[in-house]
Amino acid sequence: MAQEKVEFPITGKITSVNVKVGDEVKEGDTLCLIESMKMENPILAPVAGTITEINISVGELAETGDLVAIIEY
Repeated sequence: MAQEKVEFPITGKITSVNVKVGDEVKEGDTLCLIESMKMENPILAPVAGTITEINISVGELAETGDLVAIIEY
């Protein structure tokens, strides 16, 4: 099986986490929301698969390039 590492494309504050380890996701599902410049931006799953690692929690500040999750497919 292959793995896809999902990283934050922008810096901001995490306002919600919609998945947990073991969840099945489809391509385009919202993994989390990040607030940047007073706008909430969804971070979407780039592939369908299973969440094997999640490295975020609500309230954290995320930097561009920080790891959101790993999806195995």
